[in-house]
Formats: sequence, structure tokens, C-alpha cells
Amino acid sequence: MYAVVKTGGKQYKMAPGDTIRVGTINQEAGAKVEFDQVLLVSDGDNLLVGQPFLSNVRVAGTLLDHSRSKKVIVFKFKRKKQYRRTAGHRQAYSSVKIDAINVN
Repeated sequence: MYAVVKTGGKQYKMAPGDTIRVGTINQEAGAKVEFDQVLLVSDGDNLLVGQPFLSNVRVAGTLLDHSRSKKVIVFKFKRKKQYRRTAGHRQAYSSVKIDAINVN
């Protein structure tokens, strides 16, 4: 069984037991998290598709921790103009362990 969930403007495929890295969630580590914007649910034989969301489906998980990914270097350069700019970026994320997909 798996579900496709929208959170933070992105879509994630989630199954029970998976650990997913999503955009930062404003809760403490160890808190219970519930995703209610479920777009699709499949259990192998049956497929439920929302228009745009399924109202009777929730995905429950546990917030494991907050962290930041590896640094990405951004380098801008224009030849013959003496123009160089270097910047770095580290995206923040939250790790969530999916506990269950609840279909009412």
C-alpha cells in the first residue's frame, strides 16, 4: 500500500515504514505528524484518486529530526568582464517515518 501526498508544494510517494525527507515542519522531534492532502492511494488492486484530494484518507507519521542537506555551490561568471560571484546554499528538511495510511 502506498499514497501520494502533497506537502510543502511538492508531492511525495509514501508507504508504511518509509522514512521521507520533506520540507521543514514546525514541530519538535518525536511529534506525531498527519498529512491530509492525499492525492492518490493504492493497495495493489484498488486505486483511489482524489479530485484534487481524498477527504477520507490520512497519512500518519512520526517526526524524527530536523537537518540540512549538503552544501550546493552557486558560481556565476561572465568572461572578460571581471565578474565572479560565489554563493552557497543548504536546504533545510525534516525526516518523517511513515507509520500508517488510514482510509476511513
